[in-house]
Amino acid sequence: MKKPLEVGGSTNPGMSAMLRAVVAAAKLVAAEEIMPRYMKVAHQLKSDGSLCTDADIAAQEALTRKLQAILNVPVLGEEMNAAQQNDLWGDGHQDVWCIDPIDGTSNFVRGLPYFAVSIALIRNGLSVLGVVYDPVADEAFAAESGRGAFLNGVRMARRNVTNELSGALANVDLKRLDSKLAARLASKPPYASQRNFGASTLDWCYTAAGRYDVYLHGGQKLWDYAAGSLVLQEAGGQACCLELDDFARGDVWRRSVVASLDAKLFEEWKNWLRTQH
Repeated sequence: MKKPLEVGGSTNPGMSAMLRAVVAAAKLVAAEEIMPRYMKVAHQLKSDGSLCTDADIAAQEALTRKLQAILNVPVLGEEMNAAQQNDLWGDGHQDVWCIDPIDGTSNFVRGLPYFAVSIALIRNGLSVLGVVYDPVADEAFAAESGRGAFLNGVRMARRNVTNELSGALANVDLKRLDSKLAARLASKPPYASQRNFGASTLDWCYTAAGRYDVYLHGGQKLWDYAAGSLVLQEAGGQACCLELDDFARGDVWRRSVVASLDAKLFEEWKNWLRTQH
């Protein structure tokens, strides 16, 4: 019987065999199941109002097969129904794969090139491995707990454009914030400029890469943050919730995000946001 690959525990400073295998799985599924359907697939609405396509379903099924061949543990997928997701999470498995086959399905359907495949291995409730793959840009963000963060196999270099909030480029998702905070950000923002393109998994990784200076989201589900939050953490960044300093203690299914790569900027951003409540 083949011994399962282990996460961490190696003195090799590069990507482990397991992390490389997960990146390869994400790339292969994107090439075979996702990109041939880009802008060519019909869609339907799920019960929560979000979009789902045949590409989402096919990619989730293919990822499940490939990931369980790497490590045969349960897979919690974004395209499962809520009852299945809650039951699987509540069963108390030590290890669980958590996947979003296409984060940013609305972008995928409309031809906006900002979507990604997201994969995390969660051990005892915490992410220990994460991969976010953008098939349009061919960028694979990857991380393992205690081993660092990588972009296309190269360790991510620290990149800070500014450490002043007044000069920051912010990624802010306004629609899930309370109305008072959203109105304040819209009318008198403390930062220089704002973006949001509708794929949370990439938002985390762009923050980790220093492309966004600060990040704010009012409520993400497990598959939105499981991989990306580890990439940011391993890149040296910081995250918390609007109401909690310990990001890991937030609600599993609706977790707010306050984040930055730069420690000084993170504190200024967090403190500013909390004075608005």
